[in-house]
Amino acid sequence: MEDTPNNFSFAKVFCNVFGHKLKVTKHVTDHVHEYKCANCGQEMTDTANGFLAPLTKKFKETNNYIAKIHRRRKNRRVRHYAKAS
Repeated sequence: MEDTPNNFSFAKVFCNVFGHKLKVTKHVTDHVHEYKCANCGQEMTDTANGFLAPLTKKFKETNNYIAKIHRRRKNRRVRHYAKAS
């Protein structure tokens, strides 16, 4: 028989009972953020419909791509209005 690791954690139980204590870890855009629970360490992100979802590899890739596009547009906007004489 294989030994399975014991995944019991008081922090996970606390979060299941009282809810997660989420803190923003990354600002992807002005409206999309990545969060991490201060108790159990679970990572979450905003979805397209405004709800929170667990941060999977696919969501990380999507958020990185969206952040890249957002940065480009923001820089283009700043350069356009930065010409003052």
